[in-house]
Amino acid sequence: MADDDRNSEDDFEQLLRQLFGGAGVSPDPEQLEQLRALGVDPAMMQNMMAQLHAAFKDAPEGGISWDLAKRQALHTANQSDRGVTGGQRGEFDQAFALATLWLGEVTAISDLAAPAQAITRGGWVEATLPVWQELAEPVATSIADAMTEAMRSQAPEEMQQLIQGAGRAMRTIAGSLFATQLGQVIGQLSLQVVSGGDVGIPIMPAGQAAILPQNFADFGRDLQVPEDQLALYLATRELAHARLFRHAKWLRLHVIAQVSGFARGVHVDTDALADLASRFDPANPDELREALQSGALLPSHSEAQTEALTRLENLLATIEGWVEVVTADATARLPSADRIAEAVRRRRAVGGPAEKALGSLVGLELRPRRMREAAAMWRAVTEAVGVAGRDGLWDYPDLMPQASDIDDPSALIERLRAHSRGEAPARDEMDDALDALLRGDLPPAQGEDGPDAMNADDADPGHDGPEGPRPV
Repeated sequence: MADDDRNSEDDFEQLLRQLFGGAGVSPDPEQLEQLRALGVDPAMMQNMMAQLHAAFKDAPEGGISWDLAKRQALHTANQSDRGVTGGQRGEFDQAFALATLWLGEVTAISDLAAPAQAITRGGWVEATLPVWQELAEPVATSIADAMTEAMRSQAPEEMQQLIQGAGRAMRTIAGSLFATQLGQVIGQLSLQVVSGGDVGIPIMPAGQAAILPQNFADFGRDLQVPEDQLALYLATRELAHARLFRHAKWLRLHVIAQVSGFARGVHVDTDALADLASRFDPANPDELREALQSGALLPSHSEAQTEALTRLENLLATIEGWVEVVTADATARLPSADRIAEAVRRRRAVGGPAEKALGSLVGLELRPRRMREAAAMWRAVTEAVGVAGRDGLWDYPDLMPQASDIDDPSALIERLRAHSRGEAPARDEMDDALDALLRGDLPPAQGEDGPDAMNADDADPGHDGPEGPRPV
């Protein structure tokens, strides 16, 4: 049976390759007649699927062609990329150098090992694509699996034998459609982002900071602030963001794991996909692409995903709140700092079309909705315990502020003050439970608290109790 499935897959893939023009020969007349009998115009299908020829050539075995996404993203980025001039590079080198000195005065977190850079749009795509791939792969796999199943279930009886066992070929088609859409979105993002930390998550390689001069000019065009002040502010903010993730090495993994965990929980709306498959018109292939790009195939968030999204938003707000406070302190000399800070906050809160498209594609918009509250928390902590006490919270994951600390930082501040005085931290429920466990003073298990309940030790005469083994 396995050989029959393999032969069916080979036949189906060979037909698709021929239709896509990849085999170098014309399709078998008998196979074309099968398509015509089903009301499908082979020439129309060949035209519709021509763009997927590259997918069969480059896609890994049964997987997704991320090279296709990269080519699409670079094509979009490089179309209008004007490069980085020597003058621009020199201006930002100076801005980063001064920003480094200012940050040294307001944070205990050390400088980067590698110098910050001015990069092109295409350079940003090359640097960030591995992270985008990691974040999008769970959703891409889910969509490819669902589309494969929908194609099989919607195929007429006459084609069942032809498509039997052709999962790899159909997964390649579905994955390539997704990769194409992702590449377009990343390419559009490259036209908008101003710096490496602009989207809030660590998409640049660890320890690297960068600004895109071409997008910087577009961003500052309507702000009516001196260009040198804008460059200093954004350079300071970018360095603060990169420094934080370099210092707290666990933080990068923590953020990526939370985003990836959310993405793995995304499942395709099979009813919507089946409906699309049932009325799929070969003359209108754009309908499938539009469904992917609009998010129509992704159902509303489950309760677990909503909770995960809330945790992620709090985490991003905590990170960006710290970055905002440190940047504000470092750029206090700039007359236009407050105006620039407000523009950056508004831009992050609203997001651009490409960020919204990315949210539709993977079901997640990276919005730090509580950034103002988190910044207020970090300001209160700084005033209470100083810079070193504040920045020490990033040393270990268990020290990091929680959502409740954003709501009310008083308990966090008191804990930090007690630590600075050398006092033991206040006991909590976890401490009491641990003490009870060590004493063996545990509450009875559920269902064993009645007068006739059997003690766990009595149920096992050979059990080693507190006083040693009991005789049998």
